[in-house]
Amino acid sequence: MRYDLDDLLTLMQVLRDPEQGCPWDIKQGWDSIVPHTLEEAYEVADAIERRAFDELPGELGDLLFQVIYYAQFGAEEQRFDFHDIVHTLTAKMLRRHPHVFPEGTLGSRRPPGVSAEALQTQQINQRWESLKAEERAQRVIEAPSVLDDVPRALPALSRANKLSKRAARVGFDWPDTQGVLDKIREELGEVEEALATGDTRHAQEEVGDLLFAVTNLARSLGADPEQCLRGTNRKFERRFRYVEHALNAAHRPITEASLEEMEAHWQAAKHQE
Repeated sequence: MRYDLDDLLTLMQVLRDPEQGCPWDIKQGWDSIVPHTLEEAYEVADAIERRAFDELPGELGDLLFQVIYYAQFGAEEQRFDFHDIVHTLTAKMLRRHPHVFPEGTLGSRRPPGVSAEALQTQQINQRWESLKAEERAQRVIEAPSVLDDVPRALPALSRANKLSKRAARVGFDWPDTQGVLDKIREELGEVEEALATGDTRHAQEEVGDLLFAVTNLARSLGADPEQCLRGTNRKFERRFRYVEHALNAAHRPITEASLEEMEAHWQAAKHQE
């Protein structure tokens, strides 16, 4: 037997049933599920980055299940249901792709003979951002901003990247990568000045400014800062595990090893890569 979407929706209804459901699922609400949603999204990203495609259906299923949760909450409170989510998404995508669906319907598609390559990517992106700006303006009653709807719950690096991208689109940006590097040096100098005065709180604030500037450097290189840092995390973990393994092989507890010993093994790990 192969299950389908209707089976999944029914499963959630049963899990949330006050009499027949699962006690844990019955207790959940909007706020309690959010951390799980973020975690599942990162697990999808991790599986893709590791090219663990055999794990991907399961991880994508876990992420989809979060949407099913919210749809059930909405249905229980008579706010919306899963079909409203699908309708809203489809209508929005049709509206944002006039170069593919000229009349904004699934039945109106790009004429045969006009290849996707013939469409100007820059024009498509500009149109996309224009449509998103119109949608933001409709949602915000007073003082609309280009920064509206950048989710506050995003990881700090991702949100910094999105905020700076939005600002850059209206011209608030460095003219080149050198300008970003100069800003990083400036912020690093301010961190050092704050540390020299012993003002820890000010130093922490300046570290935040330094991280924001580094985020802009990643953006200027066309890189996602979250992905850059995840790559470094994996590299650090790989090298540190090498240090642990080398010390274990020498019957040397890591808690008794000197920094010089650990650094030597760390350098050996780097040379092997």
